[in-house]
Amino acid sequence: MSNQTLFLWLLNMLLDTGGQLVFKHAAGAPGDGLDRWRAMASAPWLWLGIACYVGEFLAWTAFLSTVPLSQGVLLGSVNIIIVMVAGRLLFTERLSRLRVAGIFLIAAGVACVGLGA
Repeated sequence: MSNQTLFLWLLNMLLDTGGQLVFKHAAGAPGDGLDRWRAMASAPWLWLGIACYVGEFLAWTAFLSTVPLSQGVLLGSVNIIIVMVAGRLLFTERLSRLRVAGIFLIAAGVACVGLGA
């Protein structure tokens, strides 16, 4: 994997994970119904999440231009691991044994893809 491809992959992971985490934070806005949506829309967290997703879209498109689609999609699945671990650390979400097993299976699959590249 070239340095440019590695950079784009890491940037994609950072922006995707950041977007997921700030959207989760924004979703904790108080209120119900339309009031809750207004509170979320006025919070900077929602707009930061949107900015992360715009950047992630650009990084993902650039990344896919450097690797085969089958490899890129599998390498992109690392985001699942990072988001699950970050959710545990930042939002004290539960990681069951099955989810931990899934993390290891995804990591093993990504390692196989990375070694085969």
